[in-house]
This record gives sequence, structure tokens and C-alpha cells, in this order.
Amino acid sequence: MIFKSLCRHAGIGANSYLLETRDARVVLDAGMHPKHEGMEAVPHYEFLEEASADSIVITHSHLDHVGTLPVFLRDQPRARVFLTPETAELATAMLHNSVNVMQAKRIEHGIAEYPLFEHRELDRIVDSFEHRGVERPFDLDRDGLLRGTFHDAGHILGSVGVTIEGAGKRVMYTGDINFEHSTLQKGALFPEETVDALIVETTRGAQARAPEYDRITEENKFAEAIAGVIARKGSVLVPVFAMGKTQEVLGMLHRFKNEGRIPFHTPVYIGGLSTKMTHVYDRYSDVSRRHLQGFRFLKDMEIMGSDKKRKGPIPFGPGCIYALSSGMMSENTVSNIFARQGVLENKKHGLFFVGYADPETPGGRIRVAKPGDSVLLDPAHPPVKLRCEMRIFDFSGHSTREAIADYIVKVRPKKCFLVHGDDDAVAWFRSEIQQRLPDTQVIVPIPGEEHRI
Repeated sequence: MIFKSLCRHAGIGANSYLLETRDARVVLDAGMHPKHEGMEAVPHYEFLEEASADSIVITHSHLDHVGTLPVFLRDQPRARVFLTPETAELATAMLHNSVNVMQAKRIEHGIAEYPLFEHRELDRIVDSFEHRGVERPFDLDRDGLLRGTFHDAGHILGSVGVTIEGAGKRVMYTGDINFEHSTLQKGALFPEETVDALIVETTRGAQARAPEYDRITEENKFAEAIAGVIARKGSVLVPVFAMGKTQEVLGMLHRFKNEGRIPFHTPVYIGGLSTKMTHVYDRYSDVSRRHLQGFRFLKDMEIMGSDKKRKGPIPFGPGCIYALSSGMMSENTVSNIFARQGVLENKKHGLFFVGYADPETPGGRIRVAKPGDSVLLDPAHPPVKLRCEMRIFDFSGHSTREAIADYIVKVRPKKCFLVHGDDDAVAWFRSEIQQRLPDTQVIVPIPGEEHRI
């Protein structure tokens, strides 16, 4: 069996990998790189012979894992697409939204390659999706030479890792993983049998979590911070990703209100793509493995801005909580506009981060700013002074490096491929695994290089 990285760049983004035997080929994920544009954001699909892939597995619906699936399928029309039902719905919404974003970038930035695919093309692709549940083995090729099994990855709704067996080998690909329980998602349930090769994410390898960290304590600190802002008649802006983080925050707010940690009738606003994603989460409230089983956010909570009949922009007023995308506060998104038009420069308000923000994004610049600093949120507008209360809370959807390292030790791979991480993150994992598993070959795959398993 051969492993090959199809990633265009090192680090996080444009995730795509190939596993092949003499007679079968399966591709793992089809991501788009968030820091690059046009074809630079697309994996090296040219490494594959045309119409040579039997199938592709999509581990979850974030764009860095599914964002170029239509591009992949153009040259691989016979490839079957395997994913969970939840991922299928979420990915469809994300990809249609991505078309809209690319169309806007073509106009605003003159990127002639955009959009990389169109809505009609997506509609045709979605009809070919093949849904598979967790812990139910299935054939990855028509001759049954490779078998796959999905395992709940605990990252977002529908996310999975996959075990692939064939040619006398067992390979595990984690995708994005979280072993810890969070407000909505239950922690990953991965097999612990030994494997010949492990393809493992290293996202948080450079981040050491404080030993005293406790999830519930962190949530309660978040509640106290919100209550403080509401008490002084300010409003809270929580930049969130539309999928996953929005629903996690809503789950927390539901608990805070029921426990009296924040005033019960505090208005909570979401909008746009977040509402679409929350509808999907609600449709799977009874069948997915999650906390708050059967609880539907849009039916069982009073959420503003989610009514399809409401027209116009979300109104800004005192005493409200705004969980708005994007999570990194990119230019022209609602969270960026709210920050620029009143939140950032008013000391009554609060801006609370609950997830990752790239240092080069507006959100990343705010996180490192000091009170009184001027922060550039949008090149088309003047910088804005940071006067509001700004806090950062640790509610990552990715597992800690220690938990992932412990899992690697449990499965004792002969070869361990370190992917989905920046250089310093990968370096920590390399050192840790070499120390704890000296007989394991640790590999940081270079795109296009073949590695025999």
C-alpha cells in the first residue's frame, strides 16, 4: 500500500491524501486552503491519473476538508463520494456559500479563476453522495479490495475518522479530532487496535494547555464575562464560525440562562449562514451522538435574527448577545462590521473570542492588541481603537496535543504521518512520538512523495 500527500502547501489547509494498492485507490478529503486564492488553494490533483480514483472519503464539512470536492470530481468522474448524512447536508450548504464568496472575490479582487465551480455543478454532485454511518464497514472500491469504517471524531456534527483495511494493512486517518466532551459534541470514539500507519492531525501541537484547565470552569468564566457586560448595559459580540462554533455557543447560552448565570430574556442574535447550519443541526438532534439529545435550537430557544421573514440587517442595541460570523472577523462579514461600527471602541461592550483566529486576520490582530491600540479591521476603512472588554476563551474543537499523543501511543503505528499542522506543531509531535515510540517511523509527508506502508 502507498501513501501520498496531495496537499499543495504544508500546514493547515487544502487537506487531501491518497492511499493506493496495485488495484484500488481512495482519496482522503478534498480541502481548500484558507490562505491562498485560485488554483493555489487547490490540492495537487494533477498527481492523480485521470479517472483513476475509486472513491473519496470526506471526513467532515469544513472547507479545508471539502472545499474543492467539485474540482476533484471533474477529473475523477468514476470516484464514489463517501461521507456521513450530516456531513452531506452541511457540506452542501458550505459549498454553495463558497460559490457566492468566490463570485464576490472575482468581482472585488479580479480573481479570474473564480468561481472554481458553480451552483448547478454542485447540484449534480450532491445527487451522487453515498451516505455511510459510523462503525459500519463498507467497500471503498467496487471489487472490495479496500474496506472503510467511519468512527465518530467528536469535532463537529457528522465528523469522522476512518479506518481503511486492505492488502493486509490497516491504516487510520483521524481527520480533525476532539477526544474531549464539549457543550454539544461528545468526545471522539476511536478504535485502539494497533495500525500499520496513522495519518494524524497536529493542529494544537504548539499549544500547551494549562494543567488546571477545566471545560465547565471555562464556560462559567464565559458566563460571568457576559453577565458583566449585560449588567453595565453593553452588548456582547462573539465571533463564531457558522458551523460548529455557533451551535456550541448556543448550547452554552441555553445552560447559562437556565441556571440564572445570565438574564433569561437576554436577546441572542445569529444570522445568515449560521441559521442554515443550525437548521441542519436541529434536523439531526434525535439521531446524532451529542449532548442535548432532542433539543432543537431554533424551536426550543428564543433566537433573534433566525426568522426567514425578517428583512434587513441585524439591529444593534444594548443588552444583547450577538454570535455572528465570521469567527476570524474577515472583511465584509457581519462580525467585522459590528466591531467596526460600534463594539470595538465602546468600553461598555464586550468582544469575546471562543475559537481560533489566524494572526493575519482582523480577529487575530484584535487578540494581540492592547487597550487603546488602533486596529485595522478593513483596509477600506480607518483603524478603530480597542476600548471594549476583550477576552479569549478556550473552547477549541480540536483535541489537545497530549490527548492525541496518548492515542498515538495506544495504536502504536509502524509509520506515523504528521499532517494538518504548522511547523512548530509538527515539531512537537515529532519529538514526542520519537521519545515515546522509538520504533515508530515518524514522517512529515512532502506533497507528491510516495511512502510504502
